[in-house]
Amino acid sequence: MTYTLNSENMTLKGDKTPYLVYNKLDEIPFIRHAFSTRLGGVSKGVCESMNLAFGRGDSRETVLENYKLFCLSAGFEYESLCGSVQIHEAVVKVVTEKDRGHGILRERQWTSADALITNDKNVTLVTYYADCTPLFFIDTKTHAIGLAHGGWRGTVGKIAVNTVYEMTKNFGTNPQDLICAIGPVIGKCCYEIDSACADNFKALTEIDSSLVLTSKADGKYMADLALTNKLLLMSVGVKEENIEISDLCTKCNSSLLWSHRATNGERGTMAAFMKILY
Repeated sequence: MTYTLNSENMTLKGDKTPYLVYNKLDEIPFIRHAFSTRLGGVSKGVCESMNLAFGRGDSRETVLENYKLFCLSAGFEYESLCGSVQIHEAVVKVVTEKDRGHGILRERQWTSADALITNDKNVTLVTYYADCTPLFFIDTKTHAIGLAHGGWRGTVGKIAVNTVYEMTKNFGTNPQDLICAIGPVIGKCCYEIDSACADNFKALTEIDSSLVLTSKADGKYMADLALTNKLLLMSVGVKEENIEISDLCTKCNSSLLWSHRATNGERGTMAAFMKILY
């Protein structure tokens, strides 16, 4: 299947197994990053064809083959992968070479880790999505990196803030040295929430919630997950000009990207990958 990408800040690479990269992050020489699509794998049925989650009905062998194909296309060492344990919390886990294979090639050892950070070039971080917010963190001075997953719970739980704090604590990161990228994520154009959910956004004292919520006549709201995370990053010192938001909405681009809402939950799962080269 061929797909023409309509994006100003992301590029679709790869042939048989395509993947997305941020143009801005692709200019950083000491990292490699990629974001999978729903194309280029061997899954069948509702997960056709690139599914990278083990809990969606695919056999383990099928999912592992998808990982192999993706790593071959995007340039990651298959044995170096370390997967998160996402339960919509705001827990950040420091990982090193000893965590290679976690959650992918071997059983999970943690109960919660919606964000992974490292300064070890021998491990590749992997986090999972199908409408929720991917967050990329690159420290341009220390060469530490992080990936985080923010659904609405993780977003209002301030996983973006927690990740910056943990990188500062563990690696000496100065937030002003961070380059961050957000998305692809379900956009404000498509992300409707009820008033109870909206109250969690309104409770965030770090941001002006009127910037990220638009009320509707039926008492519901359209919410902007990407902007919420951007404003939270800025609240802890990340420079606005160092934060890039993908212009791809997962639901609007559901022929390329997995969207939980577009498929009513009948879907596979995408992943973000990032590693330090030196």
